[in-house]
Amino acid sequence: MQFGLSDEQEMIAATVRSFVENEIYPHEELVERTGDVPREIAEDIRRKTLGLGFYACNFPESIGCAGLNHLEFALVERELGRGSMALTHFFGRPQNILMACEGEQVDRYLMPAVRGERMDALAMTEPGAGSDVRSMTCAARREGGDWIVNGTKHFISGADHADFVIVFVATGEDITPKGRKKRITAFLVDRDTPGFAIRDGYRSVSHRGYRNMILDFDDCRLPDAQVLGAVDGGFEVMNTWLYATRITVAAMSVGRARRVFDLALDFAATREQFGQKIGKFQGVSFQIADMITEIDAADLLTLAAADRLDQGLPANREIASAKLYASEMLGRVTDAAIQIHGGMGLMDDFPLERFWRDARVERIWDGTSEIQRHIISRELLRPLGA
Repeated sequence: MQFGLSDEQEMIAATVRSFVENEIYPHEELVERTGDVPREIAEDIRRKTLGLGFYACNFPESIGCAGLNHLEFALVERELGRGSMALTHFFGRPQNILMACEGEQVDRYLMPAVRGERMDALAMTEPGAGSDVRSMTCAARREGGDWIVNGTKHFISGADHADFVIVFVATGEDITPKGRKKRITAFLVDRDTPGFAIRDGYRSVSHRGYRNMILDFDDCRLPDAQVLGAVDGGFEVMNTWLYATRITVAAMSVGRARRVFDLALDFAATREQFGQKIGKFQGVSFQIADMITEIDAADLLTLAAADRLDQGLPANREIASAKLYASEMLGRVTDAAIQIHGGMGLMDDFPLERFWRDARVERIWDGTSEIQRHIISRELLRPLGA
């Protein structure tokens, strides 16, 4: 097993880190204060990312993109994790599920998305169905050769800027020995489609400016041309293209934890109490040691999971472990950093209270910690017949 990164991979990480420091950090205070990303700043980030050659870098060279593998893309996400998600959103990583586009969908959705001309959002979560996709009630029925969609989605990130949304809805039901199971289909829905509305969601304490939206479907009529993949093939589309999204959460958690650690380390090395630097006190120095050990462990878990995907090896358990450990590690590291800073750590003069708030959601979205533990234990027990 190779633990080191190649020169090219190190360059990828360094390039993205420099971009975040120079193009993202300067705008963070404004976004945190206003809860909004001004259009001109969003466009500037998008334009510079395109110029850098990193826009849609998670897409293959065959369609004109950078074609980074899973490990390299994890490095990109890790460095983007250092910055405000509201701002790094415009760095441009369209949902790779768009590779399932066929026919005219390629020119209408896929290519404009990877060229930065149109932005997408992904919609699965519903008020009554979070991680339990088969419990979704947003449904489509056949009428006159089209699909009529009714229902609601919520917690939809990026929908405020999206030109179109990839929506998963129930399109039927099967009776199985274990009960009723919904059949799911993915649809491509343009923002201005009649019967489709995007409205403001809830005010979150995590990631200000990176808004969650509510999607309402009221007799929204969609033709077959809007089906992504096959009718009733939503789970196949998910399993093929959304398999590694949890790596993104893990990688970004590692990047954010490293930024938090750097702040804590610098403070411990410069702050004086009782006539000496506080880093000399064992109570602080041991926390510093624990923090970097956990960060490095999460980093290796994440990159190892991504590398398994690149090798074509099963990685479901490894991805779940990375997401679980990295997201929970981030919570511990941000908490320790605030403890090291004392009362000032909770003041908004410092960014730590923001990182502390932002860290909380990582254990919830893209599958809660409990879901990750279920995946891990299931993968271990099933081969033993349990």
